[in-house]
Order: sequence, then C-alpha cells, then structure tokens
Amino acid sequence: MKTTFEWIEGGGTTAPSGFLASGVEAGLKAGRTDMAMLLSASDCASAGLFTSNRMPAAPVLYDRKLEKGGKCRGVVVNVGCANAATGEAGYADCVETGRVAAEAAGVPVSRMFVCSTGTIGRRLALQRVLAGARAAAAALRPDGGADAARAIMTTDTVPKEAAVRFSFRGRQYTVGGMCKGAGMISPRLATTLIFLTTDAAAKRPALRAALAAGAEKSFNRITVDGDQSTNDTCLIFANGAAGGPDFAPGAPGWAAFSGAVAAVMLSLAKQIVRDGEGASKFVTVAVEGAKSAADAFAAARTVANSPLFKAACYGGDPNWGRVLCAVGNSGAACEERKTRIWFDDVCVFDRGKVASDEENARLADVMKQRAFEVRVDLGMGRASDAVYTSDLTHEYVNINADYTT
Repeated sequence: MKTTFEWIEGGGTTAPSGFLASGVEAGLKAGRTDMAMLLSASDCASAGLFTSNRMPAAPVLYDRKLEKGGKCRGVVVNVGCANAATGEAGYADCVETGRVAAEAAGVPVSRMFVCSTGTIGRRLALQRVLAGARAAAAALRPDGGADAARAIMTTDTVPKEAAVRFSFRGRQYTVGGMCKGAGMISPRLATTLIFLTTDAAAKRPALRAALAAGAEKSFNRITVDGDQSTNDTCLIFANGAAGGPDFAPGAPGWAAFSGAVAAVMLSLAKQIVRDGEGASKFVTVAVEGAKSAADAFAAARTVANSPLFKAACYGGDPNWGRVLCAVGNSGAACEERKTRIWFDDVCVFDRGKVASDEENARLADVMKQRAFEVRVDLGMGRASDAVYTSDLTHEYVNINADYTT
C-alpha cells in the first residue's frame, strides 16, 4: 500500500508534538543569530550517523559516545567555529558546552548532543558559546523551529526545513527536520548538519535503520564541491508523543514511517544543492543501464563532481563531451558504442552518433534553465542511480578564496 504524505507548509523540527527549539545571538557571528538548541519536552529515543572523514571534529567524537545510549533529548549547535583540529583542548571545550547546555535545559549531561560548524583549526570562543547555550535554553519554545534553522546557517543564503504528516491505524504522525550546508558538501555515510524529529515511537536500532536508508538516497547522493566535512552529523529524535506502538523494521507501519523520514531527508538534501555556495543551477545526473549498482553510482558521482562539467553547466556551454569523459574516468564498465546521453529530452550522443547542430542548439536552451537532468544510459545492464549537483561559478571561488579572511 502506497503511503500518502502531507507536506506541512513552513514545517520544521517543531512540527511534531512535544519539541521545542530556539535560535539566539551569542556574539559568534556579527549581527545575526548564531546558536541554536533543539529539545524534546519529554524522554525520547535518539540515533545518529556521523562523518566518515578520518579527521573528525571534537563534537563528532563526543556525540558518537552519547549516540550509543540511544536516549538523548536534544542538541545545542554553534556556528562560526567547527571545533575541528583542536586536539584535547577542543574536546574539553565540547564537553563543557554539553555540560552547560544540559544543565540549562534541565536534562542529564548524557542527554545533550553538541554540534559545531564553521572554520576548521580554531578554538571556540568558549565563554560566548556557554553564554549562548544558556540563552538558547531559556529561549526554547514550541514554535521556535524556524529560529533554530536560521541560527545554524553558515554560508547558507536561506534556512532549510521540511516536515510531513502521515496516518497509520487512525493516528497521525509527523516527521520534521532542518539542516545547514552550502559548501564542503559531498557526504558519505552521513550528511552535513541535519536534525530530524518525530512524535512517533521508535527505538535506536530502528531509527538508525531509517536514517541509513534515507541518507543513502538523499545526503549520500548530493555534491557541491566534492569535499566531505569533518563535522557531518545526522541526528533523529523520537518522543512517541503521538502514541501508538514502536515502529520497527518488519513491523506494521514501518514502510510509512521510514518513507516519511526518507522524504524529509531528500527534501532537505535537495535544498542544500539548490543553495550551494554560489550555485545558479540544480542538476540531476541520472545513470541507467549500468552493469552494477556500484557502477551506476560511480558514473553518476564522477560526472556530478567533475569541475569541467560543473563549469560548463554554469556557462551554459553545450559541451556534452564533459559527461562522456567523466563516465569513462569513473571506473564503471562502459563502451562508447553502447552509451547514450540526454540533457532533459535532448539526445546528444547515441552509441557513437553525435548531436546535430539543431540538437546542440536545443541543448544550449536546456542548459540555460535553472534546473535540468543529465541522463546517461550505459547499455551494460539494469542498475541505475542518481546524484544531485550544482554548477561551479565565479561566486563559489570568491566565497572560498577568502573564507577565513
């Protein structure tokens, strides 16, 4: 049975019952809110996924330990400093932040995650962060989701939120979320910073399963610049406020619950790509006819990460050869005489036959659009996959040429 989701306009982390959030100014970023807190008003289950970067930030090391307990109730987040590459001192700063935030929120220290985002290789302005954690706890409210989403922005130009409702056995459940991210985006096994909430009931193993499945087709399928952050963290909180039994793999209603989690994650992931640093285009790279699932993903990811392809997208240059070249470099099984390439409905390469002047003209029109799809049929099998990417613009270079200065 297909589950129908109702998208909640303006919904985010406080759309599900029993969640509070806030965004406050702690003086970390001039003239804007820069710290956030998200909290379940009651005990809840929790789970998380974390970066596979082998230089993880202090908050990732800290949160991995807490996540194993499966019972955290909230998270405090600072921007402006990633607290990464800061050694034992940075870890101690993270511990102190968690202690103060938990105390201010009235929960055990083992129930409060800590997340940071910003520049790598700098110590936290600890006293400001601690004061901000106390202020964020004092500002918590049931309609504070939008404030929290705005407070966690770094180079983002817009806040990113989503929420859906679904029904099961006469009860209505909600899944909400927020995330941040615009640069250093190419997650593997995790995401940027994303926080999900639900008033459904589920335990840690089920929540981790839902996160992993959702991430595989959302955050693990996006790229802006091919770099994975030291701080990537994906957390979900389930407080069971809507009532009903626990959702779990194989149990009734699992498809509806996990589908709702995946839907929110995909919406947030696409919002990140659309708001990629300097981005002016949203491009879906879809590969079909691959010999294996691994080949389909490798081909799509290599095209999506190619600076040459991304630059061509920015300029609207109808150079489809960039796609063919990237596919050949991907390691996927492929042959020129079996490969076909489309940009939306324009076939630009058909098993050795190149596009005509008329087709190249139509291709140029496609590439002027804000969003379009590149579809590659490898003709080698039945596997398929897709990766979402943005173009490479002058503005991206400008942002990152003086990021710390």
